[in-house]
Amino acid sequence: MDLDAPLDWQPPSGWQRVTVVDSHTGGEPFRVVISGVPQPEGGTVLERRRYAETHLDRLRRILMWEPRGHADMYGGLIGSPTMEGSDLSVLFMHNAGFSTMCGHGIIALTKVALDTGILPVSGPETTIGIDTPAGQVMATASVEGGAVGTVRFRNVPSFVVELDATVEVPGIGELRYDLAFGGAFYAYVDVSQVGLTCGPADASRLIETGRAIKKAVIASREIRHPLEADLSFLYGVIFFGPAEDPGHHSRNVCTFAEGELDRSPTGTGVSGRLAINHARGDLDVGETIVVESIVGSTFTGSVVEATEYGGHPAVIPEIGGRAHIIGRSEYWIDPKDSLGQGFLVR
Repeated sequence: MDLDAPLDWQPPSGWQRVTVVDSHTGGEPFRVVISGVPQPEGGTVLERRRYAETHLDRLRRILMWEPRGHADMYGGLIGSPTMEGSDLSVLFMHNAGFSTMCGHGIIALTKVALDTGILPVSGPETTIGIDTPAGQVMATASVEGGAVGTVRFRNVPSFVVELDATVEVPGIGELRYDLAFGGAFYAYVDVSQVGLTCGPADASRLIETGRAIKKAVIASREIRHPLEADLSFLYGVIFFGPAEDPGHHSRNVCTFAEGELDRSPTGTGVSGRLAINHARGDLDVGETIVVESIVGSTFTGSVVEATEYGGHPAVIPEIGGRAHIIGRSEYWIDPKDSLGQGFLVR
């Protein structure tokens, strides 16, 4: 028996090869695509997102769905920057398509880019610019012992659309929610309204309930971004409740896309909550809160400044967290393997 033989084996020349670096932020996976995928065309990241939706969706399914991924997989395709002051761009992808912004992905991408040498480390605090479909994001890594430790990023302007809106949800009844944007639009629901908790024991029911609420909100109103039509959709539902740690502010559980459940506190979701709390007068500029996830991991969130965006009072949020690299893989795509093209079983 030769256990070294697989290390020298090469797939047939006709198979496509895709290299990825896998990581997680607070338990939420982030698969960074390094090579083997065509770069999307377009002068802006939104244009590249449109191209990817049309021309690269097969590869998204191959990399996010089973057997290489799963229903809650998340990833990003890195590319060249499009804006002044940026170092790279990213297209985020998940089980249902290409998203507009992802906070846990920004933290993970910063870790991967600096630790693996994609971008150089410039000091104990290294700042990089990342272009996303929602806009430019600046991420700052604290380098500890030659590796990235914590990462904080200043997100795109985040704003409230409506506080204390109501919606009738079939099988549940009337619910109150806040609608806010933190790089994507979310409906924020106090978990006590649906008789659940923000703990792992209720995960499957949170997914089911979140999908019902999302469907009802979409049916009840128009979701409109003030500047970009491509961002005008409801991405998910965020349930919030009390933190388990008395020193923390609260707990978030985000259900998004086609019933995905975020294991992290959700960076864009925390950004929207900062806008909500600031609008209610519960959070001042410069204040920091700590928000837990369904698995107990945490993000910090603070309002850097109050501003205006597209006619809305808005805030510039700063979100902080920690990511870890967990592996590097080369995936092979056998053209004769029909199941290898991607499938999902929830």
